[in-house]
Amino acid sequence: MGCGTSKGDTENGPQPERANIGGVNANNANARSTNRGTYRVGRWAADTPASNPAGTTNGTPARPAGPVASKPETGTERAPVEIEKEVTAVKCKDIDFKIDQNSKEHHTDQYEATKTWLGVNAEPQKPWFIVRRGQDFVIDLCMDGKFDKDNHDVKLTFEFGANPKPGEETLVSFKVSAKDKPKAWGAEILSVTGNDQSTVSVSVATPPNCKVGKWTLNVDTIVKKKDGTVEVLRYAHPNKVYILFNPWCEDDQVYMPEKDHREEYVLAETGRIYTGSKKKIRFRPWNFGQFEDFVLDCCLSLLDNCGLAPSARGNPVQIVRKISAIVNAPDDNGVLVGNWSGNYEGGTRPTKWAGSVAILLEYCKTKKPVQFGQCWVFSGVVTTVCRCLGIPCRSVTNFSSAHDTDGNITLSAYMDAEGEYIDSWCSDSLWNFHVWNDVWMCRPKLPPGHDGWQAIDATPQELSDGVFCAGPCSLNAIKAGQVYLPYDGPFIFAEVNGDKVIYQQQVDTSWAVQKIYKELVGYKVCTKKVLSPDMEDITPLYKFSEGTDEERAALKVAVSHTNVYSGLNIDYHGHLENNENQDITFLMYERDSIVVGEDFDIDLIVSNQSSEQRTLNVSLGATVVYYTGVYKKNVATDNFHIVLAPGEKEKKVSITVSPADYLDHLADQTQMKARCKVRVEETNQIFVEEDDFDLTVPDLEFEYVGGDKNDLHVGQPFQLKFGFTNPLPKPLTQCMFIVEGPGLQKAMEYKIRDVPPGEKAEQTVTLTPKTPGEKNIIISFDCQEPCDVNGIDSVYIEE
Repeated sequence: MGCGTSKGDTENGPQPERANIGGVNANNANARSTNRGTYRVGRWAADTPASNPAGTTNGTPARPAGPVASKPETGTERAPVEIEKEVTAVKCKDIDFKIDQNSKEHHTDQYEATKTWLGVNAEPQKPWFIVRRGQDFVIDLCMDGKFDKDNHDVKLTFEFGANPKPGEETLVSFKVSAKDKPKAWGAEILSVTGNDQSTVSVSVATPPNCKVGKWTLNVDTIVKKKDGTVEVLRYAHPNKVYILFNPWCEDDQVYMPEKDHREEYVLAETGRIYTGSKKKIRFRPWNFGQFEDFVLDCCLSLLDNCGLAPSARGNPVQIVRKISAIVNAPDDNGVLVGNWSGNYEGGTRPTKWAGSVAILLEYCKTKKPVQFGQCWVFSGVVTTVCRCLGIPCRSVTNFSSAHDTDGNITLSAYMDAEGEYIDSWCSDSLWNFHVWNDVWMCRPKLPPGHDGWQAIDATPQELSDGVFCAGPCSLNAIKAGQVYLPYDGPFIFAEVNGDKVIYQQQVDTSWAVQKIYKELVGYKVCTKKVLSPDMEDITPLYKFSEGTDEERAALKVAVSHTNVYSGLNIDYHGHLENNENQDITFLMYERDSIVVGEDFDIDLIVSNQSSEQRTLNVSLGATVVYYTGVYKKNVATDNFHIVLAPGEKEKKVSITVSPADYLDHLADQTQMKARCKVRVEETNQIFVEEDDFDLTVPDLEFEYVGGDKNDLHVGQPFQLKFGFTNPLPKPLTQCMFIVEGPGLQKAMEYKIRDVPPGEKAEQTVTLTPKTPGEKNIIISFDCQEPCDVNGIDSVYIEE
């Protein structure tokens, strides 16, 4: 589209103000007003009436461009020429940002805001100009008369933030010239076209460390008059220039060389976040939705309001650290309130969320933290924000994840002489799973070898520099035990490679290390595989293989750099368990999962290896636990007094737990823990064991009604039916399906009737594709009962 009708403006003038999102107006009111003046040595002389018009002071316009930017003006100055006739001044009246062309070249064409769209308040919005730093873009300057390259000069001024300054590189001003420094701001004229030679095509270069966010653009046209004065006419474009990180640019700190990795970690709008347990890993489909219309402005408003200095807005290390803080709410009024209590009154159950878009929309509209989230929700929102800004990011799940509260890189637990845990002493915990994020970038201030993936964590667990945040911490540093490198190495290292140390009080009231679990923590670290629905095991990026010399050496390095006493300082290579009088062997049967609503057994097999009789006091039980390892409710316990004859083998002890015992005590993401404790009277041998397992629910079933799934087109509605059978022996109440999918459907809620036992919960919806390509439909089910069902189905949309 040429200068006749700019995409950035309406036919009769500048476009209307955009919606105010997250406290930031899309048409920044700081854009300078148009100034017109004639420059003479030492002063500005107005050629407007001296009645103090708008934009002037005592009838004299302010200088149009402000101070000169930190980068010197470039290009070769023309030698003075004899002016034979008066040169007519021209002024830029509009800019054609060539949004379609530039968006494709800058990989920003997936942002819905680059097309006409409806804002948060359903107001029509004109397309936005969104580009990536370190890469040239072409714009057309539309003049109000003939442009003469020999007699007219053009200067561009870009301004960032509320108080732009050249010393902070938030105000840059430069002439459009033929020569520019590499990796710096600059511009050159490509052509002058149009019947009246009034369209000036300009190529603009931005540096690869440019500040990320919204910039204002002013265009000054300059002409030297016959009397030696210089006339400067300014045009301030009313719309913003959005400049993002550029993983395609080799000089950008977030450069990612592999094409398929960029497609997955920057451009993929949906994904899978893994939950469950180490024995039964499952996934939650998640709509990141980073290209949805209002999301970019919301993400930028987070940066604007997080206290990060404008001068730091080009540094991805500082930005992702702030993101890990602003996504949680405890200390900065951030996006999400965490809640692991099981009581979600006044907010949304964490399992109900199917994506980040609805969360960000609520936050931007209300400007209040959204209730409620848990670790996978925090991680999903972080992935959205980072990908939206152009930072490669992925959600990462660690199964058997340690939460070390005292910084000693171990999980410490304490038992009394009878083998009972002293709960008030056990502040550390072992989460069945925990989800955080990896972000990709160079770390120029760290020693060589620490570029690439960096771990960050927005779940508010422990304070870092007085704020609930974590990272970025190099994965290579974590693997090597280099916990002294920034940021938060000890905490993240303990999550994946700490040992669990159990202390037990002895009969003489002294304390001893009863057992050290070396392979319990960090069982598996995983993420979604690149351009595949499968899971990828990335444990080797975080740690050496368990039990190897390298893994033990890394642990020793990590422990040596902590200032807190660690149980591992007692005996690094092994535990202090006394093997004397250990003549009874135990085998507790483990299970991966059960279907919710079924019976299950807890079985223990004991054998007497001695030539003497042994008397055992056995306790078997089942407890409902939150996925964070916190006990919710003990639902079954039985005690046994067992006598084993000398040499007696494989005696079985068991209890049965019924649905009536546990169903009423389940909550979101709860799991079952089977417990066993045995004390041998004759030898005081103690055996304590636990087994965590999952409660599974049915999968969703999909059916495309009255059409072919393989013949779907943009703008043509299609119907989708989905459902599952209630597995519980009681009705599902207050039931609701949540449906969303980028390019298909905003998040919508569909309430359905109560579902009796054994009957089907189902819904049919109509979807209308907005954009072509592969799309994912994400379904989440919510009800008052413990039935956490969700699913995902992929379709391909033709033009």
